[in-house]
Amino acid sequence: MRKLDTRTIVVASHNAGKIREIADLIGPFGFDAKSAAELNFVEPDETGTTFEENAAIKALASARASGLPALSDDSGLAIDALDGAPGVYTANWAEKEDGTRDFSMAMEKVEKALAEKGALSPETRTARFVSVLCLAWPDGHTELFRGEVEGRVVWPPRGEKGFGYDPVFQPEGYEVTFGEMSAEEKHGWKPGDAAALSHRARAFKLFVETCLKA
Repeated sequence: MRKLDTRTIVVASHNAGKIREIADLIGPFGFDAKSAAELNFVEPDETGTTFEENAAIKALASARASGLPALSDDSGLAIDALDGAPGVYTANWAEKEDGTRDFSMAMEKVEKALAEKGALSPETRTARFVSVLCLAWPDGHTELFRGEVEGRVVWPPRGEKGFGYDPVFQPEGYEVTFGEMSAEEKHGWKPGDAAALSHRARAFKLFVETCLKA
């Protein structure tokens, strides 16, 4: 495992929600970070078939463009009744013909697909959010960190916090969705904590323990 010996990095994302959440997580560690969006980097084609592959594509593109270490996230919602869909294609389900993304539309697609499968009761709507973080260096070295959180899909959507599919995901053991949680509640983690709640916070905790600690 390679340690990160600088606090100057690029957040390899053009997704405003992800950039905000990663900024919340890295803030306590004193990082000087700019996003790929801020730096006007071209968004690479995510041609991988796994979260790990797509995370590496994004991180390596920003690391090579900037000459700095880059941290990316590839994440998605995997629903058991839909055989793991939308999975790595989670963002694609939100794409409109004009190239913009509409997650209200995407959540409706999910609900329609579940209804077609007859998955209407809570026990048939189990799912998990998956996040894979990739830390890449300009020389091509990468480190990968995977976090998952179990839960279920609810309908109708609840809450206007978070982003993406958060309003329809209720994590196991909670009565509220990610869309109803503050950023602090959703992550459920800060430096020094033993546990983390969100998939991204769980992956970030592994990143901290692996690459930041002496």
